Amino acid sequence: MQQPPTLPALNPYAAPVARVEDISDDQLVLADRGIRLAAAIIDGLIVFGGVAVLGIIAAIAVPAFGKNHSGFLAFFGIAVLILFVALIIINMVMLHRHGQTIAKRLFGIKIVRGDGSRCALSRIIFARWLPVTLLGAIPLVGWIASLTDALMIFGETQRCLHDVFADTLVVKV
Repeated sequence: MQQPPTLPALNPYAAPVARVEDISDDQLVLADRGIRLAAAIIDGLIVFGGVAVLGIIAAIAVPAFGKNHSGFLAFFGIAVLILFVALIIINMVMLHRHGQTIAKRLFGIKIVRGDGSRCALSRIIFARWLPVTLLGAIPLVGWIASLTDALMIFGETQRCLHDVFADTLVVKV
């Protein structure tokens, strides 16, 4: 008859036994799913929130001008367009220089290539953003591509479909 294995005696003074992985400077630490989601939401709020605020102001102010509000609407339309373009340009410059949007910088994450090197803006636009956007625009089935893109983050590698297309990772800075 075989004896069951015995547990080592509990020593309250023994060093803790925990499996710890050392992270050297050259290893990449993937950004948490929640942080990535929060950054995407904040980026959307920054770009479209500013435009929405100007639209709300215009909707409130138009009745004050009575029947002669076409000049006011033209001014606000131009202001909204300038704000939208400015925010897009700021994000593009930040993506080009640092691999970060405004919110990604705020949360301390950035986009890098699969090997950890800097990701070019052209790759971010043409391999990461454009394919998924075009797939999502296909009538009747585009929602499947968009849903697949978002749900792939729950895989073992924590990479969305757009990350796979562009061979990118989102890592902590």
